[in-house]
Amino acid sequence: MSVAQDGPTRVPVGLGARSYDILIGAGLIAGAGRTIAARLPGARAAVVTDRTVATHHLAALSEALAAAGIAAQTVTVEPGERSKSFATLERVVEALLAARLERGDAVVALGGGVVGDLAGFAAAIVRRGMALVQVPTSLLAQVDSSVGGKTGINTPHGKNLVGAFHQPRLVLADTQVLDTLPLREFRAGYAEVVKYGLIDRPDFFAWLEANRAAVFAGGAARAEAIARSCRAKAEIVARDELETGDRALLNLGHTFGHALEAACGYDGARLVHGEGVAIGMALAHRFSARMNLASPDDAARVERHLGAAGLPTRIADIPGALPDAEGLLAYIAQDKKVARGALTFILTRGIGSAFVARDVPASEVLAFLRENLAR
Repeated sequence: MSVAQDGPTRVPVGLGARSYDILIGAGLIAGAGRTIAARLPGARAAVVTDRTVATHHLAALSEALAAAGIAAQTVTVEPGERSKSFATLERVVEALLAARLERGDAVVALGGGVVGDLAGFAAAIVRRGMALVQVPTSLLAQVDSSVGGKTGINTPHGKNLVGAFHQPRLVLADTQVLDTLPLREFRAGYAEVVKYGLIDRPDFFAWLEANRAAVFAGGAARAEAIARSCRAKAEIVARDELETGDRALLNLGHTFGHALEAACGYDGARLVHGEGVAIGMALAHRFSARMNLASPDDAARVERHLGAAGLPTRIADIPGALPDAEGLLAYIAQDKKVARGALTFILTRGIGSAFVARDVPASEVLAFLRENLAR
């Protein structure tokens, strides 16, 4: 794996003394040891990864760490959302403690969003906070979950209900690793890319409409989409690190999407996270149109673009049985964005005009779910 000649794109996340860089480019894993050693001199490391990612990328990362003199342990978990559990968290924590790693040593998360969330949460709680380096290997993780410090695990009550904010010290987004990503996983990550355009960057959404095929093909357009997505998230995180204000906008599509994931029992064969977000964003736009907040034409435009990318846009696109509308509403009521029992959604007044809607009537959501389950 060769290191990019022109150097990586740097996207800073400005958080005062806890600021860090997102580095984006091809071949960054090959130089990861030098890069980590420069920021965490003398640190040892534990690489947390999953079995699938390990097959493709663990050897290259291990070689890079060894070449830089970084002694590293490896903790391998099973791939898939079900690894974001108390049981797997306990195993990772025990491995970090058994390795006698210290607070200044690094937990290196090599994988997609599941590994990043799991390893990040372990880093947050072991010795009350260890250094964390994110090396995201999926498009979804590179543009979303590796950035911003959200970590956590799932429970039967819902997704990401147990976790902590724990910012990484560095994010290395190696665009070359995306070449090994299955098409379904790349599509799922693309949903998060689209999200940034739908929140407050209508020009970016229009750019994606024009360049979707080039982003999927790779090269400059893909790197540009990743960099623009990371800049969008970095700006929001710098303004609102702990999600007390407009960082909640990053949850566009997630309230519906998380409920659907929970209803599927986090079965990745049926629904992966990005697919849930895609359906959720389509639902959020349709619900906004139903509430006379936005034009149905915008909802149709969003659905058309997601569909062209090969993403599901309707509840009926999920295989297998699902709860009824009341059952789905119960999952929504467990969402982290519920405040004192009131339903909170990210809705829209049009493409690029998302906003936080509080006190959304449960009766309206229930009627909307009934309509969409029937389609």
